[in-house]
Amino acid sequence: AFLAVARERSFTKAAARFGISQSALSHTIRQLEARLGIRLLTRTTRAVAPTEAGERLLERIGPHFDQIEVEIDALNELREKPAGTIRINASDFAISSVLWPKLKRFAPRFPDIKVELLLDNGLTDIVTERYDAGVRMGEQLAKDMISARIGPDFRFAVVGSPSYLKGRSIPEKPQDLMQHNCINYRFPSSGGLYVWEFEDEEGREVKVHVEGQLVFNNIFHVLDAALAGQGLGYVPEEIALPHIAKGRLQRMLEGWSPLWDGYHLYYPSRRQASPAFVTFVEAMRHRE
Repeated sequence: AFLAVARERSFTKAAARFGISQSALSHTIRQLEARLGIRLLTRTTRAVAPTEAGERLLERIGPHFDQIEVEIDALNELREKPAGTIRINASDFAISSVLWPKLKRFAPRFPDIKVELLLDNGLTDIVTERYDAGVRMGEQLAKDMISARIGPDFRFAVVGSPSYLKGRSIPEKPQDLMQHNCINYRFPSSGGLYVWEFEDEEGREVKVHVEGQLVFNNIFHVLDAALAGQGLGYVPEEIALPHIAKGRLQRMLEGWSPLWDGYHLYYPSRRQASPAFVTFVEAMRHRE
């Protein structure tokens, strides 16, 4: 209980992880502190932080508890079927386009493997946040991570509704977007706006800082706004194509959209791969 609170820096998050009330968890911590005769956590109305003694305890015993978890997971090798819990973070589009279609087939086959899939559009540190793995595009992967490709390469598409484009000129090159109301996307991790990226016929990168009235941090909200005639959006081709086919959206600058390296499942090289985790990775792996 102490390790969970100290690592999460929150009684609320730690209690949710254990499935117990905050008061019960707080009582457990008070009992531990009373038994040891020393304060381990400093509590304020806004935050929880380890004291000096708490930091020392966290550093000394944390790795031992982690090793215990690894060894318990290793017992699953003796089971007929792999079992365990796997925590994954991924973006909204990665979940809908890559992970969920495979999870629908995976879950019935391996009922003893629990998968906790958390939506995260930021570049979260999976080690600090204690995820088993994360999902990122190939060019975003850290060099010290092991990765497995789980999705094909893909493109983005500049799209707008007929109602928005009525009476407006169609952009013929990326710079023409500066004359349009564009729907921006903000990165949750850095807080910066996505700079729309293109590529000319000779493979040279072209970036455009677009302007517009609306900003979202969810790619599906960008798509919804474009469908509603609120401006031009730059969204993954896959989620735009059904609307393009039905005439709800018109695509522009198609020849300028580069091919992006597809999604990869990545995890720390130090991870002890349990049978459940190995089974999950193999099921998610992209096959041509």
